[in-house]
Formats: sequence, C-alpha cells, structure tokens
Amino acid sequence: MDHGAGFSAGPALKLSTRARDPRFVCLALALLSVGVTLFHPTLKLSRPLFDHIVVVDITRSMNVADYRVESRSTSRLETVKSALRSALRELPCGSRLGLGLFTERRSFLLFEPIEVCRGFDAVDTAIEHIDWRMAWGADSRIADGLYDALNQFQNYGSNLVFVTDGQEAPPLNPRYKREFGAFKGKLRGLIVGAGGLSPAPIPKFDERGEAVGFYSEDDVPHRSSFGLPPKPPSEIEGYHERNAPFGSERVIGTEHLSSLKEDYLRQLADETGLVYRRLEKPEELSLALKSPEFARLEAVAADIRWLPAGLALAALAVLYGILPFRLR
Repeated sequence: MDHGAGFSAGPALKLSTRARDPRFVCLALALLSVGVTLFHPTLKLSRPLFDHIVVVDITRSMNVADYRVESRSTSRLETVKSALRSALRELPCGSRLGLGLFTERRSFLLFEPIEVCRGFDAVDTAIEHIDWRMAWGADSRIADGLYDALNQFQNYGSNLVFVTDGQEAPPLNPRYKREFGAFKGKLRGLIVGAGGLSPAPIPKFDERGEAVGFYSEDDVPHRSSFGLPPKPPSEIEGYHERNAPFGSERVIGTEHLSSLKEDYLRQLADETGLVYRRLEKPEELSLALKSPEFARLEAVAADIRWLPAGLALAALAVLYGILPFRLR
C-alpha cells in the first residue's frame, strides 16, 4: 500500500511543479483566453444611441456652390450629402437613420429609420444618389415642407433633422404664415442651415441637366401673388380687384440670388421647438447628430472579445519576450 501511494503521488508532484513554472502558467493562460475569445463573449452595457429622420432640401437654390472643400467650390447639396455620409459612419451601432427629401410643399420619406451598421451600405448608397433632379416641383415652400415633415413623422419616435438653406420661392405672403403651435414640443430635432451668408447666383440647367448659366432677375418672381394681397387696396399702387389685386407696379428684387436665411430658420426653430444649427463645415453635422440631448440610453450587447484576446497576447509576450531573458 505504501508503495502504491508513493507511485500515485508522482504525476501530482509533476503537475504541482509545472503549475509553479511561469512558462506553463503563461501558456495555459494564453490557451484559455483564446478559447474564451472563440465563444464571442459580450457584455450588456448602457450607452447612448440615436434615431434620426433626415429630410434634405433638393430645391434649385441648393445647387449654389458657396462651400469650399479642399480648395474646390462645392454646392450646398453635395456638401450636405458628404456631411451626412460622414455622420452615418460616426453614429454608434444600434442607432437608426431614415431619409427623406423636401421640395415644393412636401417632405417625402424615402425609407423609415434603418439600423446604421446592418443597413450601412443601403443607407450610404441612398444618400450618395440624392439629386436635385428628383424634385417634383419648382417651388420651395420651406415652412410648408417643415410642417408636412412634423405632421408625418411625429409618431415615429425619431428626431427630425430638416436640412435647408431657408429660401422660400416664391416669397411668402405674410397673410398665409404657417402656425406650428400644434406640433411644438412633440418632436425633438434640428433645423440645419446650409449655405453661405452672402447672396450668390443660382445655377440654371437645361432639360438634359446641363448647366446653362444662372437665373436672372427676370426668371423668378420677386413677390408672392398667391391669395389676398398683404396690404389693404388703398395702399397698393395700381390696385384692381380683378386684373391687378397686387398692384401694377413691377417689383424687382434679389430672389434670383440665394443665401442662407439664418434669421428665418432660427424663427422656425423657435416656433417648432427644434434646435437650429448652421452647417459651416461637413464634420459639424456628425457632432450635431450625436448631441446628448438627442440620445436615448439603451442596454446593448457590447463585443468584448478584445479583452481575452488582449490577455492572450500579453501572456504570449511574457512567455516568449520576457521570460527567456529572466530565466537566462
């Protein structure tokens, strides 16, 4: 019996000796860590995510090239598209992005919010292919388009991001100003102002989409001729109830030029409860979309394979990089 007991203690003694060997410990730790990594470990973490529906103005004034990117003049629309694609790459996985277009009086939803990592290619391609030729009307009723967006998207649970230069075309008749009281505070979001503050010419294109110069003062209306005139008849020169309800005086203004209507957009933001931000550099859109005030906290499964993988790498570095010198 004593002989048997002495014999069985041999392997245990060897194992105990190995367990004290730092090389064995490092190798075992590296193998164990690699094994854990293969099981794709995750950890539930609470982090901010973002849900946005971005509506992009594609009216003609958005073709004005008053941005400079890498010393090259770039149109407002192309700058917005570039900024939006960069912002898409910056949004954390689990966030969602929907895309819409504005022209005439309506905001049209191309697709409902899609998770930005699984649907990255589809969303990025859709943004890349936004084009002013998609417009279904020549008017640019900014307030009406914003009203339509608020009305459509108030039940989506997403933030509204309305990107525009703010130029109403034809000019607004003050009698028919939109009232936003019914929507104020129902949606969070942004009005993003695109364009420069100095008036610039609006490019003109032919039926094939080729540039043929710029709009002149004779090409566009410089006052509203919709509905009733904003002034009483006694104050309108050349007024005629049937033939000239807005008067006979020829009005020439600067509506053939375009600039960012920042004061107007700030006013709309105040009336709707949205936040106004000016897009001066493309990277600013990403920062605006990731603002903490638009975040929702959600517990998501975070990939922590880097942790055991890093531990395995550290163990191998000690085994083959440090211990040989120490043991020598």
